[in-house]
Amino acid sequence: MLTVYGDNRSGNCLKVKWLLDLMRLDYQWIETDVTSGATRSEAFLALNPAGQTPTVVLEDGRPLAQSNALLLYFGEGSRFVPAGPYDRARMMEWLFWEQYSHEPYIAVVRFQRAIAGRSADQIEPRLMERGHAALARMEQALEGRDWLVGEAPTLADLSLVAYTRVAPEGDFDLTRYPNIVAWVARTEAAFGIS
Repeated sequence: MLTVYGDNRSGNCLKVKWLLDLMRLDYQWIETDVTSGATRSEAFLALNPAGQTPTVVLEDGRPLAQSNALLLYFGEGSRFVPAGPYDRARMMEWLFWEQYSHEPYIAVVRFQRAIAGRSADQIEPRLMERGHAALARMEQALEGRDWLVGEAPTLADLSLVAYTRVAPEGDFDLTRYPNIVAWVARTEAAFGIS
């Protein structure tokens, strides 16, 4: 059985959990509060020297980390990974973009506001600017289309919905982005996210 170390407040952890549930894979979830120092213990650092969640221990004992790498590992061969090389690469393009240009702003502001309890005036304005730039990029990409890549949901949609759907917890008003609002609903339905 798989062992998953994850924090239920984390979109990075939840997107892996959602895929495992959808793929009907057996796993043991170990709730790992990243704010408590649990990911800095000697035992955890032996599994993941970066000290981050999610971290999965495979059935054979090998550890694997990084949310989008985990999505690719568990999603391999599923309907959520395009068969054609171009669409597959486009999906990966979105996965890389999510961790570089979306998550560092949307997720960080959401963490600071909703979990760390900081007030709006304590948030660095550049984080808000970059978060809105990421949302504007997605809004444009979804113009006239249902999914980020191709004609069906992919791991790109799953990856990006994790923090986009909770962006309002970081004061990002999604009503400014009607394509995103509709896409979030479609993606939640496609992946069984409630």
